[in-house]
Amino acid sequence: MTKISIEAIRRLREITGVGLTDAKQALVATDGDFNEALKAMRKQGMTKADKRSERKARSGLIGGYVHDGRIGVLVEVNCETDFVAKTDEFKELVKDLCLHIAASEPQNVEELLQQPFVKNPDQTAGDYIKEHVAKLGENIVVKRFSRLELGETA
Repeated sequence: MTKISIEAIRRLREITGVGLTDAKQALVATDGDFNEALKAMRKQGMTKADKRSERKARSGLIGGYVHDGRIGVLVEVNCETDFVAKTDEFKELVKDLCLHIAASEPQNVEELLQQPFVKNPDQTAGDYIKEHVAKLGENIVVKRFSRLELGETA
């Protein structure tokens, strides 16, 4: 049996929002493989993000990004409270989603959530959002976005 470090348990707990015991059990079950433990927890729906998805998200931010004067993105990302919307972590999430939309050219929100995330292709954009749901403790929803590229035809 592999020794499980407290750092790995804490990291898994922060990402998923589960208790220490659940995080440790997942790591023990995967013989200490962090990525496999995270995948297993997501597959089982153990993350708190899955439980929060039914709560209403009516606050949030509209973020924007312009790349080299050629590509522009506006995205509306909703959360449950203004308190969370004003945190640096939420603002960073919105910024990262703008960057992702600019680079990946999704046609709709559902496609955006299924695409490999531009900053970490090992996870989807939806998984990246779920990580923030677990960290921030609120439901987070990408409501809509608009992407414009210079010279494209309608």
